[in-house]
Amino acid sequence: MLLTGAAAMLAQTARSAETGSGAMITLSPRPLDLEMPLDGFVDEITPTEHFFVRCHTYTPVVKEAEWKLQIDGLVEHPISFTLAELKKLPHVELVSVLECAGNGRSFYEPRLPGAQWRFGSVGNARWTGVRVKDVLAKAGVKAGATELLMDGADVPIGKMPDFQRNLTLEKALHPDTMLAWAMNGKPLTAEHGFPLRVIAPGWASDSWVKWLQRITLTDKEFDGFWMKTAYRHPNHSVAAGSAVDPKDMIPVTDLNVKSVIARPGEWAKPGTVLVQGVAWSNTNPVTKVELSLDAGKTWQETKLSGTGAKYGFHRWTYSWKAPEGQHTLISRATNSAGQVQPLQQEWNPNGYLWNVAQPRNIVIGMSAPVAETAVAAPEEPMPEGYKAACLTCHDGHMVAQQKKLTRAQWDREVTKMTGWGAEVKPEHRNAILDYLLKLSSR
Repeated sequence: MLLTGAAAMLAQTARSAETGSGAMITLSPRPLDLEMPLDGFVDEITPTEHFFVRCHTYTPVVKEAEWKLQIDGLVEHPISFTLAELKKLPHVELVSVLECAGNGRSFYEPRLPGAQWRFGSVGNARWTGVRVKDVLAKAGVKAGATELLMDGADVPIGKMPDFQRNLTLEKALHPDTMLAWAMNGKPLTAEHGFPLRVIAPGWASDSWVKWLQRITLTDKEFDGFWMKTAYRHPNHSVAAGSAVDPKDMIPVTDLNVKSVIARPGEWAKPGTVLVQGVAWSNTNPVTKVELSLDAGKTWQETKLSGTGAKYGFHRWTYSWKAPEGQHTLISRATNSAGQVQPLQQEWNPNGYLWNVAQPRNIVIGMSAPVAETAVAAPEEPMPEGYKAACLTCHDGHMVAQQKKLTRAQWDREVTKMTGWGAEVKPEHRNAILDYLLKLSSR
């Protein structure tokens, strides 16, 4: 049976996107998390203004005149570069998808805490910069170096650990791995990492460090929070809802093969309907996209079009003679390695790399169905200590996203946040947990 929760959430996403043409979906205004709505997937190259934004911290203000990239650690010659000096190296351009590892987290069952991305924390851009291998050649990599420890100009909030990530030397030396200063022909925006960010094509965005200012060559994986605990997933299949021993968790690297139906929306008139969307993959390019018009009973191959960039979006279309009634459409992509989108979730306790084949409920009729008006639930009074403990570093958007979390899950989240500096007095903790549980059970 297909996941009905995913279909329901998809419909909710489509409705939220109707607030304006191309309007971004705000998951959090501070730190800034913006999701692209489904109609953005009609573009092969995602316009920068429609490109998702994911920030763990507040967006730093970096002045080019004061910025340098430092290269140190296991190198022959520690070196630094201004942006002008980097631009003297051979330029390269690459079209590549950038996708948050947590894209699709909101569809997992049982539900998981974290940013509740649906489909839109992904985009495809043309990146301009220099190869990492050319930059490292200027410093000279010493024997024994296996990892690059990357650090940006972002400043942790409270006692949050600094966001530092590893990139394997093997990946760094690949000719397609870049340091980019431009996106879609223009300098990076502050939200997308100005003045420089890592481009690790085929890998999830946690490796695409923004505001890059330091690379340290090391001989082992970094043991900080953002490598040792965050952005890890099981190295084997696990049952939904089960815990996983940390020793069986590995860093997120490769993306999964994936597709999205961009159009039509929730309703269309009878007749010939153009179904369209995009598909993408990891380092193995997309080779086929199939479409089911009957909830997965039968499949038809779609027409691939566009530039077909190895790491980019692959546009697909299908001309459908649509009869009246309710229909469930599903798209699924296959890549050159034979990897196919599954019809069931592949569970992991952090909600990463969701790629279940997408169910899309559509009504074909002469008039659009009348949308149900949601009734707002009465507001719960905030318990004492909640505002100071939970709304100092961010506003209520992040809390409001969380649905159907258990008390144990909330307890772990509160423990994590207190470790990062949130002040939760012991006498307030139970009331705060009760309040959070009520909010997420709506």
